[in-house]
Amino acid sequence: MPDPLPPSGCFDAARHLYAVRVYFEDTDLSGVVYHANYLRWFERARSDMLRLIGIDQRAAQEAGEGAFAVTDLALKYLRPARLDDDVVIESTVSEVTRVTCSLAQKAWRGADLLAEGRVRVAFVAPLGRARRLPAQFHSAFTALLAPPPEGFVHP
Repeated sequence: MPDPLPPSGCFDAARHLYAVRVYFEDTDLSGVVYHANYLRWFERARSDMLRLIGIDQRAAQEAGEGAFAVTDLALKYLRPARLDDDVVIESTVSEVTRVTCSLAQKAWRGADLLAEGRVRVAFVAPLGRARRLPAQFHSAFTALLAPPPEGFVHP
């Protein structure tokens, strides 16, 4: 019997794409996806993106190196997702520092943008203090940095 694996998404250049389907449990009484579920989908997409680029969060935690913690989050809801919709979560790395990584995430239903967000995660030591990203993690994130928009001039 085949042993199916959970979905991991895929990369399209520097964009990680992760597909989800809206189930009944994702909706509220009006049949619209409950707002907190976008956060769950974004988190799953980020976790699988890390897995695909070789960042083993569990191994880092078990080795006592640290773990990622969300330090800043902003979401904007644009259109509702509904039961049985196929949604794609798009994640791109927008900034990398010595300690943090920022990502832009969007939820799409076909060509319709449903929600978009920005999240910054910091790498923290087991006792919760911020610490430098391991070199391998920093390199992996830096390799995925989205190019600035055309015409952008850094202030």
